[in-house]
Amino acid sequence: MKTYSQAFERQWSKLMYAFFDYLPTRYRQVSPHDWDVRRLIWGFKEGRNSLQVARLVADKMVRTFGKEAENIVFCCIPASSGAKNKIRYRDFSAEVCRLTGAVNAYDHIKVSGERLAIHESKSGKRVQNVQTVDFDTDFFRGKRILVFDDVLTLGFSYARFACRLETFGASVVGAFFLGRTLLLN
Repeated sequence: MKTYSQAFERQWSKLMYAFFDYLPTRYRQVSPHDWDVRRLIWGFKEGRNSLQVARLVADKMVRTFGKEAENIVFCCIPASSGAKNKIRYRDFSAEVCRLTGAVNAYDHIKVSGERLAIHESKSGKRVQNVQTVDFDTDFFRGKRILVFDDVLTLGFSYARFACRLETFGASVVGAFFLGRTLLLN
């Protein structure tokens, strides 16, 4: 029997793709391109450009998986609250799945309850109460899952989420991230 630690380590050997490198706001001297990436990610988090990002993600899914994209469940790591999750992922997930033929997991994950989380935005870091996640475990059993998250920093959220899906009998093929945080010295 595999331990949680072994399952956690296995997540790092899977497909992981980030569309952009993201420099957090603590880096003040950045290029115009870096500012464009920040604005894209911040806009996505606020639900302003979800269809633009959906086209980007769908194109990469089709190039990566071809016709097999239709046999993949597209599953976003939930945002910190039910309201933010809806703003960020409802229309986005629907559009990615419409464009690729993938199965949408959005309605099979509910955000409820509360926990503490630290979030970084253009105005700095803040600690707040956030929701916990409930899964339709039967839905995920036997499915091939592609996970999506807006920003990859250290990868712990992705690894925990992917391991959780696999405890339901899912097979996580990997993850796409809109941005990958660069931590410069």
